[in-house]
Amino acid sequence: MIRYKIDMLEALKKAGYTTYRIRKDKIMGEAALNHLRQGESISFQTMDTICKILNCQPGDMLEYVSD
Repeated sequence: MIRYKIDMLEALKKAGYTTYRIRKDKIMGEAALNHLRQGESISFQTMDTICKILNCQPGDMLEYVSD
């Protein structure tokens, strides 16, 4: 199972990207934000956007945990 290592919405908020700003500036769609809120999987496009904003690698955000 792949899970998030960090609270991505909190990390984005610390970087100055509130959910309001993300929606207003059309950085991500509402569906992507809902997936993040619920801890569900996100698209590679959303992951790419988050990596650009946070200046990180996907491995900094995700980890594999065996069942």
